Amino acid sequence: MNGKWFSKFSSYLSTLTGRPVSFVLAVALVLIWAATGPLFGYSDTWQLVINTSTTIVTFLMVFLIQNTQNRDTAAMHIKLDELIRAMEGAHNALLDLEELDEKELARFRKRYEALADAARLALRQGNPDTDSPLVDGTNDERR
Repeated sequence: MNGKWFSKFSSYLSTLTGRPVSFVLAVALVLIWAATGPLFGYSDTWQLVINTSTTIVTFLMVFLIQNTQNRDTAAMHIKLDELIRAMEGAHNALLDLEELDEKELARFRKRYEALADAARLALRQGNPDTDSPLVDGTNDERR
């Protein structure tokens, strides 16, 4: 089954529902519902209308928003990978980093946290923050 139609539909609907006019319309619907409370004696059916409506809309929107977010995130990762690949001195080991398991990500994160700490210390000491350290740690402070 071709999911292209769903991608276009979810993008369109996510864009449409993210506009201020959609929010105003939703608030207006809630206000209209609330105003009709006395007409229906605040009955269980009256309450069920808003509960069911909002539940259905929320349930469906979760899938639309997730689809849009997944595509946007994938596109962003590809763009970042291209920037890494194209920059001289950048570390190609960082390409496709989101595919690593938690243990491997933690190793990269720990190394970059140490580099950030060293850079902040250097800045406090008046040194520039323009180093291009290697990911494997061969260009660190111990040299």
